Amino acid sequence: MTLNILLLEEVHASANPVLEMLPGAEIRRFKHAPDAAELKDLLSDVDLLGLRSRTQLDARALEAAPRLRAVGAYCTGTNNIDLKTAAERGVAVFNGPFSNTRSVAELVIGHAIHLLRRIPERQAAARRGQWLKDAKRSNEIRGKTLGIVGYGKIGTQTGLLAEAIGMRVIFHDVEAKLPLGNAQPAATLDALLQEADVVTLHVPQTPQTKHLIDGPRLARMKEDAVLINLARGQAVDIDALHAALSQGRLRGAAIDVFPVEPASAAHTFESPLRELDNVILTPHVGGSTVEAQRNLGVEVSEKLRDYLMLGAVRGSVNLPELGAGPVRGAARLVHLHRDQPGVMSQINGVLAGAGLNVTQLHLETDRGLGIAVIDLSQQPDSGTMGAVRQIGATLASFLAFSRGT
Repeated sequence: MTLNILLLEEVHASANPVLEMLPGAEIRRFKHAPDAAELKDLLSDVDLLGLRSRTQLDARALEAAPRLRAVGAYCTGTNNIDLKTAAERGVAVFNGPFSNTRSVAELVIGHAIHLLRRIPERQAAARRGQWLKDAKRSNEIRGKTLGIVGYGKIGTQTGLLAEAIGMRVIFHDVEAKLPLGNAQPAATLDALLQEADVVTLHVPQTPQTKHLIDGPRLARMKEDAVLINLARGQAVDIDALHAALSQGRLRGAAIDVFPVEPASAAHTFESPLRELDNVILTPHVGGSTVEAQRNLGVEVSEKLRDYLMLGAVRGSVNLPELGAGPVRGAARLVHLHRDQPGVMSQINGVLAGAGLNVTQLHLETDRGLGIAVIDLSQQPDSGTMGAVRQIGATLASFLAFSRGT
């Protein structure tokens, strides 16, 4: 049986050796992010999809993919994927939250050094023939305070790098976090803004983080402080930031993500920040290094492989976490369902009626969903699989690949 795998947006070649372990794997690759019409055509026979941040996998695209079992987001964010619809259709979604951590953290430190030395405006002036050789508003990074908003994987790594070059680190997070190194929690976000020389954002995109940094909060930042946003485009009120920079209240800013971004390199990037010399503008490249893309290719592909071959759910963004060890039996059945009473009883009834003994069972439920991984004494026939799929709460059901297939 062929397993059709579609990889979009130049997913790194490191994905291939992992995905080729899947029996029957046939991989197709595209360099671009298809538009809605092309994507629907491509998905008609796809079992496994890999994409990055520019491909929009919405409800209509998912409805056009009747065979789709899993999606690999070869990036950190999944805002371009309709996770709710994917879950309702029994499609597991995995991303790579760890692979680009170092790349983003390094870029934050690089931006901080450039902004504190006023490199962006000096470079812009030099291109116009001006020679801004002075020490005004130009400082070493050593001894300055870095304020990290969002102390997760990237935030903690950034803090450790900052300490290594002599910075003092404070952080704010909506959840209690264990400090690494000598980092100290700030009592509130406002307290962090009033104390930090460099403020860097590492927050997810949620209703609560939209315009997290707005006009009033920019006004609370220290005179001559700098702002760095490599997180989410909605987190900063761009018009308010433009005003603060134009008035000279802030020394500068580095922005990598924007509320509206061009769909491709063929489209024009529009932003009021383009007119300002004291801003570093980059095209959403915080995690765009060869190393990060190579790591993403492996990390996400291993999650997809383990899900299809073992039924293991590691780091899914829309399904419960489930660890499943080696197969103990002739076959392994994976069943995704709505979390409601009686589902497992119905599955057991179908299996018992077919004369199949359960040799091992894993079950996890969360967020209204359940996943059962069931090892069986014999290979179920198509009639049994059809009966399992007819159980009312079923979202998806398949035989995981194993040594016996």
